[in-house]
Amino acid sequence: MKISLKKRVSYVLSTSILLTLSSAGSTTAQTAQIFRLDGGNSTYAFGVNERGELQPLYWGGRLGAHDIVPPAHSLPEMASFDSPYTTTPQEYAGWGAGLFTEPALKVTFDDGNRDLVLHFVRIMQSSPQSIDLQLKDISREIFVTLRYSIDPETGILARSADIENREKKQVVIEQAAAAQWTLPPARYTLSYLTGRWAGEWTLNQEPIHGGARVIESRRGTTGHQANSWFAISRDSGNLTTGAIAADEEHGEVWFGALGWSGSWRITVEHTQLDAVRITGGFNPFDFGYKLKPGEHLATPVFYGGYSDHGLGGASRLLHHFEISHILPQAPDPKPRPVIYNSWEATEFSVDEAGQMAIAEKAASIGVDRFVMDDGWFGQRKDDHAGLGDWYVNTEKFPHGLKPLIDKVHSLGMDFGLWVEPEMVNPNSDLYRKHPDWVLNFPGRPRSESRNQLVLNLARPDVRDYVEGFLDKLLTENDIAFLKWDTTATGLSLVGIRSPSTSRSASTWSSSAISIRYSGTCAKNIPK
Repeated sequence: MKISLKKRVSYVLSTSILLTLSSAGSTTAQTAQIFRLDGGNSTYAFGVNERGELQPLYWGGRLGAHDIVPPAHSLPEMASFDSPYTTTPQEYAGWGAGLFTEPALKVTFDDGNRDLVLHFVRIMQSSPQSIDLQLKDISREIFVTLRYSIDPETGILARSADIENREKKQVVIEQAAAAQWTLPPARYTLSYLTGRWAGEWTLNQEPIHGGARVIESRRGTTGHQANSWFAISRDSGNLTTGAIAADEEHGEVWFGALGWSGSWRITVEHTQLDAVRITGGFNPFDFGYKLKPGEHLATPVFYGGYSDHGLGGASRLLHHFEISHILPQAPDPKPRPVIYNSWEATEFSVDEAGQMAIAEKAASIGVDRFVMDDGWFGQRKDDHAGLGDWYVNTEKFPHGLKPLIDKVHSLGMDFGLWVEPEMVNPNSDLYRKHPDWVLNFPGRPRSESRNQLVLNLARPDVRDYVEGFLDKLLTENDIAFLKWDTTATGLSLVGIRSPSTSRSASTWSSSAISIRYSGTCAKNIPK
């Protein structure tokens, strides 16, 4: 027997009383168990159903101050095979209670229990633009704080989660999403980006059918292969056959971007009740994050937005948001400088006289920032040696980097420099002294690529070494910009365990060091 459409989309508009607090830009509104955020031309609403679960209610065009949003109510079971816990969409579903759709959070407790059911506890804080809510397992001391913040101009919603272990023993986080998004039954097209080196940003578009499409990176970093972005277009004509009518300038589009530079995954799931759920966050592949009593795990931010002006409208909203909130100097970022990079002209053959000569040519054509690429350090004459030995090569630069930097400044440009701190050549002083510092499974061949290996940044001594040379380099030289190369080709090994942390090294990949050392760079590099 088919379930009526009315029941299947009970989380979309129906009759209810909603007390609304309005402002000119964005608003948050709530009854005892209904929450609403308004910004730009969109509204996001969710609430607590009769089972205590946090349930999505509406995401789309902006509602009026007196428009009615329904109370949350769980959906019925499906033909005795799927309980309401599976059929009812949730804002942040724990894996347990017979859940067969993609979970947001999956935990293994010390006693082997893996059942997790999250219920609403309380509002942590709220304002016209944001709200934080706390969830808790029905019996165990696992707490999750969900954070929502809406941009008043674009309506883009920033969502994230903070997972806290108040158990007396550690737990293992098997899977942790930043957020889950839900769209009601309709005919949709998914857009996403894939590629390869020298073939980036290939747009893929496909109808969303039953099952799931997974977009991910397991490399420990983002890269050309997949982009942590999606856009979902709806057939504006409500046709049952034919092309889905959403284009660059017309039709409804929901879109999102995950703000994370490590391994990530976005799952777009078409459920048996024809709804679409999007789950994004840390890639659960080989994750296994051990959370000790009293510790927290904060997820990345998953941004989501809505446009009724097609993919072009979605692009413009996201670009406006990035310029206003993400770029340095936001909300009024300076124009990005015109950069000259030495690589194509000289490759590894850099020296003081040659770079000064090129700097004069760069200045003559209006360059703002002169960047010297690979080859300035250690015994770096080609890609077979020197990575890891971060001292200035005195044959190429007998007086250090200062004369070149002063020359660049005298020409009206600032100075940038190439580094790749997470990599090491086997032919280097660093590797000969510390061969145990690289990522490698004991007793197995080392995964060397491009004549280099990846440093194990899960080790405190390795992190201290990298932080030390970066700090010294930036303290002793007036460097305005680091071209931080990331060619970490050996990160299929990120699942090895660090003896000092007992955590998967995937949680300490090159993205983690970039975050950890942003303070080191920031204190020495002008903004």
